[in-house]
Amino acid sequence: MTEQERINAEVQTKLALQDAKFNMFMQEMRDRDNQRAEDIREIRTSISNIQNRIDDMGKHVRNLSLTAMGAIGAMVVTVIISLIKS
Repeated sequence: MTEQERINAEVQTKLALQDAKFNMFMQEMRDRDNQRAEDIREIRTSISNIQNRIDDMGKHVRNLSLTAMGAIGAMVVTVIISLIKS
């Protein structure tokens, strides 16, 4: 093996090693990106669930408010009727 062939073989080996390192690095970056995307998806789902729960609570509060107003109205009517009968 001549000196040039030996140098070429070393360069090819180093190039193959660098290529393998680069490919490994790129795969790690893809894995991180995929993990971030999954995390973001989970956060969005959680936020959506929280918003739905807040909307449901708002409906319940509205229903309770209407019920309370109805009860107060019934008490006012009862007081008025009792005052009229007296």
